[in-house]
Amino acid sequence: MLIKNKKPVALAVLVVIGWFMITGIFGPLFGKLSSVQENNNSNFLPKGSEASQASDAISKFSDGKAFNFPTLVLFEGEASPTAIAAINQHFAGVPELTLDGTSAKIGDYILSGAKVTAFPSQDGKAILVNVPLDGESISKLLPNDKPVLPAVVQALRDDAAPIAKAQGLTPYVTGPGGILGDLFSAFGTLDSSLLLTTLGVVALILIVVYRSPVLWIIPLMSAMFALSTAGGIVYLLAKNNIIDVDGQSQGILSVLVVGAATDYALLLIARYREELHHNESRFDAMRAAYKGVWEPILASGSTVAISLLMLLFSQLTSTKGLGPIGAIGIVASMITILTFLPAALVLCGRWVFWPRKPRNDGDDHVLSGPWSKVANSIGKNPRKAWAITGVVLLALAFTSSTLKADGLGTVNSFTGNPESVVGQKLLNTHFPAGEGDPTKIVVAQGKADAVIASVSAVKGVTGVSYEVDPMTQNVKSVGGKVILDATLDKAPDSVDAGKYITPIREAAKKVDPTALVGGTSATYFDVRTANNRDNHTIIPIILFVITLILGLLLRSILSAVVLLGTVVLSYFATLGVCALVFNHIFGFAGGDNSFPLFAFIFLVALGIDYNIFLMTRVREESAKIGTRAGVVKGVTVTGAVITSAGIVLAATFAVLGLLPLVPLAELGFAVGFGVLLDTIIVRSILVPALVHEIGPKIWWPSKLQDK
Repeated sequence: MLIKNKKPVALAVLVVIGWFMITGIFGPLFGKLSSVQENNNSNFLPKGSEASQASDAISKFSDGKAFNFPTLVLFEGEASPTAIAAINQHFAGVPELTLDGTSAKIGDYILSGAKVTAFPSQDGKAILVNVPLDGESISKLLPNDKPVLPAVVQALRDDAAPIAKAQGLTPYVTGPGGILGDLFSAFGTLDSSLLLTTLGVVALILIVVYRSPVLWIIPLMSAMFALSTAGGIVYLLAKNNIIDVDGQSQGILSVLVVGAATDYALLLIARYREELHHNESRFDAMRAAYKGVWEPILASGSTVAISLLMLLFSQLTSTKGLGPIGAIGIVASMITILTFLPAALVLCGRWVFWPRKPRNDGDDHVLSGPWSKVANSIGKNPRKAWAITGVVLLALAFTSSTLKADGLGTVNSFTGNPESVVGQKLLNTHFPAGEGDPTKIVVAQGKADAVIASVSAVKGVTGVSYEVDPMTQNVKSVGGKVILDATLDKAPDSVDAGKYITPIREAAKKVDPTALVGGTSATYFDVRTANNRDNHTIIPIILFVITLILGLLLRSILSAVVLLGTVVLSYFATLGVCALVFNHIFGFAGGDNSFPLFAFIFLVALGIDYNIFLMTRVREESAKIGTRAGVVKGVTVTGAVITSAGIVLAATFAVLGLLPLVPLAELGFAVGFGVLLDTIIVRSILVPALVHEIGPKIWWPSKLQDK
């Protein structure tokens, strides 16, 4: 549109001004995105799950408020009567503690009527204080628009230190509240250090790629415009409760937009530079470049965006929310690169490439160099090339069966050892692992005793008791129902604790078919069950969609199937490498069972981009010089830019590994390594070799199969 206008300079100026205005509107909103995060795990329960139904039933016992969300303060040391009395006296003032310099107090978020009391462990070597928070209230924001839970945890830590020192004890704020508070604090770095690190890494790579002190600024600015626009739109949607945002989706949005926008920019700039060697007018050069890249950019972006939207089929609100958030980011990236970037480039002129300004000299410089040697080498012996790479990838793919991705407890979600994790391990030493956060069972009052007897016999249950009213200490009944607390011998959020949930539910329903089992262990179990269901349903849908898009883009069924097959092989090979690295090098306890789905979306959807960039150029050249010669030309002219794009995308996702969270570190490594594998091996060797081997028939059933 820009390049066909009779007054391209004026239109380019308007486009650039328009983008500055758009960024001026959405940029400040993007800065507020973290204020609308919903990181409360109870908000992401699968709709209709038993844990969700139990949560609704339990809320009726506290006047419509959410159930007790315990934050535990563990004091390790001699549990003397004097120390217990001093701690009880001290914690009587905890409700008056202010949070993060605001007027809000901890008491505003403690469950109504609950008492904060200390009690010793059976071994006499620890004292535990349960601060029962209101699960509904802590999901809100403080007056300064910061999340409540991290502020509560920090206030408790600051307050517990003096009394612990006075009694010769060591304090740890832990339990569900402490662990999730540390988790939220880790997510808090996503909107600052993560973004700055990502931009720094991309800027460095662009400077190396372009070897220009100026050119790198334009694609990076384009990426920032795309991110600001996407983030502002996401903020407005989240603010109006249309979509849900958590720390993970916000972090992924940043790296996804910066990586994708930079990739698209590299493709456009490379083609523009190529055309500047054949056109005196930079506007004519941009017209030719635009004609060659708009379709693959649109196709690749649409593939990623549509794949992400398939997450709307997820049963989990958190996973479902990532779909439109990521899709908005990709669409914003495409629009920015196809509008702002060409306008900025033509306004700057050739000097922006200084000191390597392209001249109208007809020099087809891209046809020489290392990629020309690679392309010609593959062309001479394609069968050997695809056989060797195929065998290596298959061997790695078989290793993927050893990947441990059956779930990850919150304690194992940190790459380091924050206080809450250390405290949880000590808590499991001195108390039953489920102490302070029991599994909740809602049953008919008349059948409660029988349910207690039935559930008590289940393996892993150390005790079952009635839950009492915190004010009267009497059993509270609502609508003929009561709540039973079942203490487990495993940490509430662990995979092992989740294995007890099905037997507990069976034991409870054997006595009372209306019984509902909820609480932390049940919540994590239902979330993992939903993740497994998503893995088996969403991945096939994405495969079908990508195959359809490829077939339409390349006008060929066979090429679509071949390309998709190579990327899927690359995906499983990457999982194999992940299994080796996670198990034997990083020493991770395991992986979240949502990892295969997220890795699939980013590896397959983004990985197919490079095949799209390559094969659209091969198809273009095949129509002129034949398929096999077209492969050589396509690999030669796209080799450098696609490799650069792969390095950029790999580096942006690898930045996730800097965060102290195992799920994001695993995802960052998987996408980073997988993109490099796909770029360097699959796109550079395997695909060209297969196309050489198959020949013109690769374009079946289009007419190009006769070339």
